[in-house]
Amino acid sequence: MTDEKALQSLLNSVANGNVTPDAAFSQLKDLAYEPVDEFAKIDHHRSLRTGFPEVIWGLDKTPEQIARIMEVMRLKSQVVMATRITLEVYAILQSRVKGLRYYEAARICAIAPPTIEVRYSGTIGILSAGTADLPVAEEAAVTAELFGFEVQRLWDVGVAGIHRLLSNRHVIESAAVLIVVAGMEGALPSVVAGLADSPVIAVPTSIGYGASFGGLAPLLTMLNSCAAGIGVVNIDNGFGAAVLAGQILRSAEKLRMA
Repeated sequence: MTDEKALQSLLNSVANGNVTPDAAFSQLKDLAYEPVDEFAKIDHHRSLRTGFPEVIWGLDKTPEQIARIMEVMRLKSQVVMATRITLEVYAILQSRVKGLRYYEAARICAIAPPTIEVRYSGTIGILSAGTADLPVAEEAAVTAELFGFEVQRLWDVGVAGIHRLLSNRHVIESAAVLIVVAGMEGALPSVVAGLADSPVIAVPTSIGYGASFGGLAPLLTMLNSCAAGIGVVNIDNGFGAAVLAGQILRSAEKLRMA
């Protein structure tokens, strides 16, 4: 039970005598977490605390473990998502998990409705410096969409051809939050932040020649940006950027409703 209204309805039913305490207990017994065999503990109520459900980190797990976790999670969550899933792992999962969808560019597989309803106001604009940054940028985009946010993509607008960015300023101007993904020297977020009136979340990628040190060079560039209003997540962390952007929009929604 991960829906706040459903939880409140259950407690009201107990108070009114329509549901027995034992029946309510059976529904709430996994309030803290639910063990899956000996290798996982599913945090079903994370969405009640944070607004976002638990997501499976796919790397370093076996296909069997991922499939088992997904089957348990799907009983209590509308969207079940696993990140960093290779095509080879997906081929195995597809035969074991019914209704699984694969977003190859994002390396994400998910159990989700055919159409995801946009539940929050405000658009998340996602920009990539180069085509090689797309796996991280798409991870951010697909994550945000699966969580119910509207996304606008703008790919391959790095500073080596700055006119590509400037001719698409409408994307920057229309976004409530911006995620900017860049490898190499990582200059794009600073340029975007100098044009934007919204928060910019910078994502360094591990794309680049040897002196980029696997993403360390763009990370340091972004951390040392002279443009104000930039927050930086870890190297290749498109997922984390999407969640942060979502939290910003959800906080704005709460302020509007206060």
